[in-house]
Amino acid sequence: MNTAVIVVAAGRGSRMGGEVPKQWQLLAGKPVLAHTLAAFAGMQVVLVIHPDDRARAEALGVPLVEGGATRDASVLAGLRALEWTGVRNVLIHDGARPLVSRSLIDRLVSALDSHAGAAPGLAVTDALWRGETGLVAGTTDRSGLYRAQTPQAFRFDAILAAHLAHPGRAADDVEVARAAGLDVAIVEGEESNLKLTFPGDFARAEAILRGRNMDVRMGNGYDVHAFCEGDHVWLCGVKVTHSRGLLGHSDADVGMHALTDAIYGALAEGDIGRHFPPSDPQWKGAASRNFLAHAMRLAADRGYRLGNCDVTLVCERPKIGPHALAMQKELARIMEVEPDRVSVKATTSERLGFTGREEGIAAIATATLVRS
Repeated sequence: MNTAVIVVAAGRGSRMGGEVPKQWQLLAGKPVLAHTLAAFAGMQVVLVIHPDDRARAEALGVPLVEGGATRDASVLAGLRALEWTGVRNVLIHDGARPLVSRSLIDRLVSALDSHAGAAPGLAVTDALWRGETGLVAGTTDRSGLYRAQTPQAFRFDAILAAHLAHPGRAADDVEVARAAGLDVAIVEGEESNLKLTFPGDFARAEAILRGRNMDVRMGNGYDVHAFCEGDHVWLCGVKVTHSRGLLGHSDADVGMHALTDAIYGALAEGDIGRHFPPSDPQWKGAASRNFLAHAMRLAADRGYRLGNCDVTLVCERPKIGPHALAMQKELARIMEVEPDRVSVKATTSERLGFTGREEGIAAIATATLVRS
């Protein structure tokens, strides 16, 4: 393989606090290092650890190397482990940066086609002060200044030679490379590629992970029911007095049927007929709230919640406006969500088509489901 990765995780992380080093603390339910290693999935990885961490590190399933007393000593241990593997390039990454993106990794590797080294950096945009005893003592020109990140990428033979020649105590591998006369290209870094240093950084990292892992789905539903003899109709869970009824195997709640199908659609679960076949006599005359509640339970079982939904009833009569608020509240009650996530409205078809001729009612619904 042309490119290998050294993940440096031998430090103790004293600024973070706590009994467990920060790279082993839980982030979104998994150790920080599990997230870090996942970013390099499919690549050859060497994990540099503290000797005390070997037992927990073995569960990660990657080759392990014990580090040294300093960061550059740990990096050299990782380089030595790769010395005879034939790798051409190497990425050196801090284990406490769990949010590095694959696109940044790819940009760094591409930069090695024309440079001996490449590293991500973010231009300093804030004013810089010098402080003494808690007071501002002066300012520093920020022109040409960057915030350094990892992974830092190098041609393997060049960075190995640079580390072997370096006296030690370097701030990072770019310093080692430059001391050996290597040119290091600056690749645009990412604000999300933060290093976990202080306790508050975990909250920021979890927020970023939630955003990356968010799964939003949308489904549409459409239903039609014809008028028949009767003195009321059920619409979105509300009994509305009318000169006619709606024909259907269940209670023919056309609005609730469309909404239920929208939720099933967002889950790629077909329609009501798949879950409640009209050929099954047990559903004869059934209340449509049973169908909607089932769809919501199915969504919850898969980790989804309702983002919002919108139901449009298409009919000349009965008039929906006086009942829309009650319909909104009833749908919200059945779905166990806040009413402001539910919209119910109506329109006519300007006397056109079957709805215009008052032969039946149509309903269109859209639902969004969110998992994060």
